[in-house]
Amino acid sequence: MNYFESLILGIVQGLTEFLPISSSGHLVIMQRLFGIVTDNIAFEVAVHVGTLFSVVAVYYADLGRMISSFCGGILRLRKARPYLTDLDFRLSIFVILATIPAVIVGLGLEDFFERNFHNVTMVGITLLITGLILLSTRLVKLENRSLTLGKSLLVGCAQAVAILPGISRSGSTISGGLWCGLDRVEATRFSFLLSVPAILGALILHLPDLAGMALNANMAGVLFIGFLTSFIVGYIAIRFLLRVVQSGKFSWFGVYCLILGLVVILFLR
Repeated sequence: MNYFESLILGIVQGLTEFLPISSSGHLVIMQRLFGIVTDNIAFEVAVHVGTLFSVVAVYYADLGRMISSFCGGILRLRKARPYLTDLDFRLSIFVILATIPAVIVGLGLEDFFERNFHNVTMVGITLLITGLILLSTRLVKLENRSLTLGKSLLVGCAQAVAILPGISRSGSTISGGLWCGLDRVEATRFSFLLSVPAILGALILHLPDLAGMALNANMAGVLFIGFLTSFIVGYIAIRFLLRVVQSGKFSWFGVYCLILGLVVILFLR
C-alpha cells in the first residue's frame, strides 16, 4: 500500500463510517473497481482508531460524563439507585445493552459473514435495503420520546443487522431511533455513542493479529496518513450528518443508496 492509497482509503473510511451509506459496502465496491485491497491489519486498526477519535472529539463531554457516572454508579449501586436518578448512568446502561445484539450476531454468524463479505451482488441488494430503510424515515412522526431499555435494545438489534456489508450502521441505528419516537438529535447522538463500543470491539478483534508485526518507516507513514485522514474526515462527516438530520433531510441518503445498489447489481456482478 502506498501513500496515495492510504489517503484515499482514509477518506473513504472517515466518510462512510458515519454517513449512512455503509463503509463495508463501499469497501467491497472499491476492491472490485480499483483492486485496492485493505487486508493490512495494521492499516485497518489505524483508520478505525482515527474514526474512534472522531467520535470522541465530538462527544467527549457526553462520554466523559457517562464513564464517570457509570464507574461511580457501580460503586454506590445499592445505596443510591443511580439508574433512577442519574441520566448519564442510565445512558451508559442503554449503550451497553444496545451493544449486546451485535456481539451475539457477530460471534454467532462470524463464518457466514466472512464467506459473504466480498459478495458484490449481496452488497447491491443490501444497499437497496439501506436505501429503503432511510427513505422510510420520511414517514416517521416525531414524538420526542425518551430513550428506554426497550428502545435501546431495538436500536441495538438494528445495529446487529448492519453487520452485513451494505447495511449502514449509522443509517440503521438512526432510523431505528427515529422509528422508536426519539427526536432527531437524540437518535443521532445515541447512534454515534453506540459506535464507540462497536469500533473498540473491532479493534480488540484485530489486536492478536498485530502481535509480532514489524513496521518500517514507509509503513509507519502510510499508517499515520490513514489515521489522520480518517480522523479529520470522520469528524467533518459527523458534524455534517448532525446538520443534515436536524434539517430533516436524512432520508436523502436513501436515494444515493438505491442508485448505487442498482448500479452494483446491474454492472458489477
